[in-house]
Amino acid sequence: MTTIEVDGRRIEVPSGFSVKEALEKLGYNITLHPSDKGLFMPCQVGGCWACALKIDGEARPACTAQVQEGMRIRTAAPMGTPRRMVAGFMGHKTGGVGTPWWLESGLGFIEAVCFTSGCNLCCPQCQNWRYAFMDVGEPLTPEEAAERMTETKKECGVERIAISGGECTLNRPWLVSFIRLLREQNPIARIHVDTNGTILTEDYIDELVGAGMTDIGIDLKALRTSTFMEMTGLLDEGLATKYLQTAWEAVKYLHDSHPQVFLGIGIPFNEDLISIAEIQEMAERIVSIDPWIQVCVLDYRPEFRRPDLVRPSHWEMLEVHYILRDCGLQSVVCQTERGKIGPAGRLLG
Repeated sequence: MTTIEVDGRRIEVPSGFSVKEALEKLGYNITLHPSDKGLFMPCQVGGCWACALKIDGEARPACTAQVQEGMRIRTAAPMGTPRRMVAGFMGHKTGGVGTPWWLESGLGFIEAVCFTSGCNLCCPQCQNWRYAFMDVGEPLTPEEAAERMTETKKECGVERIAISGGECTLNRPWLVSFIRLLREQNPIARIHVDTNGTILTEDYIDELVGAGMTDIGIDLKALRTSTFMEMTGLLDEGLATKYLQTAWEAVKYLHDSHPQVFLGIGIPFNEDLISIAEIQEMAERIVSIDPWIQVCVLDYRPEFRRPDLVRPSHWEMLEVHYILRDCGLQSVVCQTERGKIGPAGRLLG
């Protein structure tokens, strides 16, 4: 056993426990959705630093920090400047779900992008798992990340900045501060947030827009909770339902309350993960909001824990394109092995 001090109480916990596990054992409520009361610890890998607590006087992620003899933990102490893991500052030639399709020319970079670490989902077929589950390196402050991002943008010769992941929204104070600094340093740049939308509440959206976000891509992984759970690796049906509902509500709220923000929606396709029927239902729901919302269908390929998946062919994706057009969507883009199919049914670039 290991003796630690938590909020002034000296207690014993099993040796080898993480701080998060110790807090759970002591009765602290650990939450995976920020609207729930308790200590928000969404990623479990030490990437997002949303769970950072004052441990022996320093901010450290509770989900990965191991208890040590005599460790002092403060769960409500001011944390100072937020930090999180960020990597992959680079130029992007194809853009993302929230990138207007007509910008893709194949002639150069469209955006400068960075990838935040940590995700609240654990998709077996994660297409970006190298960043999503990374906890190696030094966490960056918003100031440090903004400086690197601004320099990357200049090197790429673009006026678009994309923040992807992992899931960039998990550490709210960090993201809001990062976007605000990017806006100050890049007054005319478009700032694009790429997200799964699962914790994007209305007040959070308002704060991001107020900070300077101009574009957003929300990856809607399913319509049915059962599909969403299989797609994301979640085992808690209640949490999965809440995440899925939050993401769909975020789309509606953005459309209705912030029409100045460019909104793109991502829909995954692989016949082993989601049916054509469900994709049609998703399209119909999007049409009920606005048939002109850009919808990008992503051809999920074998990745991470699903090397058995077979990537949909170009012709399968073209068929999906026309199915969604028949549902009433007017701005459908399909990612394929040959490139992106644009709204007119032809390859872009």
